[in-house]
Amino acid sequence: MVTMQDLATKHNPNWCPGCGDHAILAALKGAIVDVGVEPHKIAAVSGIGCGSNLPGWLNTYGFMSLHGRSLPVATGIKLANKDLTVIAVGGDGDGFGIGLGHFIHTVRRNIDMTYITQDNQVYGLTTGQTSPTSAKGMKTKSTPMGVLEEPINPLELAIVSGATYVARAFAGDVVHMRKLIADGIRHKGFALVDVFQPCVSFNKINTYDFFKQNVYKLEDVGHDPADREAAMRKAFQKDKLPIGLFYKTTAQTYEDGLPQMAQLPLVKHDIRNVDISVALKEFM
Repeated sequence: MVTMQDLATKHNPNWCPGCGDHAILAALKGAIVDVGVEPHKIAAVSGIGCGSNLPGWLNTYGFMSLHGRSLPVATGIKLANKDLTVIAVGGDGDGFGIGLGHFIHTVRRNIDMTYITQDNQVYGLTTGQTSPTSAKGMKTKSTPMGVLEEPINPLELAIVSGATYVARAFAGDVVHMRKLIADGIRHKGFALVDVFQPCVSFNKINTYDFFKQNVYKLEDVGHDPADREAAMRKAFQKDKLPIGLFYKTTAQTYEDGLPQMAQLPLVKHDIRNVDISVALKEFM
C-alpha cells in the first residue's frame, strides 16, 4: 500500500507561503495514494517555472525539461515505457505560451498521461508579467496599460482538440482537486486538470477570495460530462467559473495504435540480435 510518506522527499518546497502549488502537490500525492501506483512506476515531468519544481518534491522518477517542453518529453517517456504512469505539470505560461503547440498535438494524439496545469494567470517565476491566461485589461509590469488580448481558455482548446478527460480544479479545495487528479490518472488517455492556482505574490486580482466567491462545482448542478456540447458551454462561461469534470469520453490512445508496443514496452524489447546495417547503409 502506497502512503503519503512514501512520496515525501528529504527537502520541503520553497514556494512562497500561501502559494497554490503547495495545495497541488498535496492533492497529487493524495491522488497517487488513492490510485495506489507505486512510486517507482511513476514519472513526473515538468517544464520551467515556479510550479515546475514539483518533481523535485515528489519521490518518484522526475524530469525537468525546457520551458514549454514538458509534454514532448512526457510523450517520449510514455512511448519508451508504456507501463509507467506519466504525470506532466507546468504553469499557464509554460503550457499555453511557448508550449501551446505541444499541448494541442499531445491532446489530439490522446497520449495516456495526466497533465496538471498550475494556472495562476501570471508569469510568477519572472515576477508577475502577463501570461496567456491573464484576463483582458489586467495590468501587470509587462502590460501597465492593461492586457489587449483575450485570454486563452485551456478547457475549450482541450475539448476541441480531442482530449478525452477535461477537468478544472481550485487550489483552495484540496479534497475536490485530489479526486479530479486521481480520476485523471485512472483515465486511459490524455487527461487535463487545469487548476486555478492563486499567486499570492504577483496576482492580486485572482486571489483565493476571488475564486471562493466565483467558482461552483459542476456536480452540484447536474452537469453530464459525456455531453461534449454542454462541456463547451460550461467552458465558455465567464460570469461564474465552474470547476469539476467537464468532459470525459473513450478513444484509442496513440500507444495502442503502435503494433511494436502491443506485446511489450519498447524498453523491454530484446534488440541484441537486431541488424541495423541496412538502416546505416541507407541513412549514413
